[in-house]
Amino acid sequence: MGWPPELGRVILETVDSTNTEALRRIGQGDCWILTHAQPGGVGRRGKRWQMPKGNFAASLLMHSTAPLPELAQRSFVAALALYDVLAGLGVADISLKWPNDVLVQGRKLAGILLASSPGAVVVGIGVNLVAAPDLADLPEHALAPISLKEVLHNPPGAEGFLELLAIAFQKYEHQMRAYGFSSIRQAWLSHAARLGEVIHARLPERTLSGTFETIDEAGALVLATDSGRVSLPAAEVFF
Repeated sequence: MGWPPELGRVILETVDSTNTEALRRIGQGDCWILTHAQPGGVGRRGKRWQMPKGNFAASLLMHSTAPLPELAQRSFVAALALYDVLAGLGVADISLKWPNDVLVQGRKLAGILLASSPGAVVVGIGVNLVAAPDLADLPEHALAPISLKEVLHNPPGAEGFLELLAIAFQKYEHQMRAYGFSSIRQAWLSHAARLGEVIHARLPERTLSGTFETIDEAGALVLATDSGRVSLPAAEVFF
């Protein structure tokens, strides 16, 4: 199986951010955008995403008139695609951290960041292919990072990784369109990090602790807390 014929492919030497570049290309067709250097990359809540040379940064631009909550579920599609690519390369001990991280040996290997504009969603993905950031440079409570090079002797380059990812993403995208989010939800839960364990969810005004029970039919985190069951559509989770 080769590159999905319905998708374009743009390879850049450098760009401020692949998500920003994808938003600039709305109306020009669905495509993946990969860059080899990204000085303006960001993660969740505007945190800087460090990208040493040789790491992976790419964004998928998808045009859609679906409502925003449905488009946001593409973060789970992306997580499953990453899981499949890594497992196919022989990586073990992979788990998916709600809402948008991929872990190997309990350490952060990849992050997913969505952006949207009327009529389109952008799925941004960063992967530590060859180098991981220094934990001392990361925010408090951040998971220790890991690079693919630490667990694979000869990891693929960014462009090779992109081809694998595009194929895997399209498989789950077709599944989503055919069967809805429920099948994606079940697949994601089968790889979820800390399911059934106590985790902590930081909100703007407070932090909740509770047992990670599931994600609901919309993708929200469901916690069993001392004061009852709580559903959180957005939060920063730490262990």
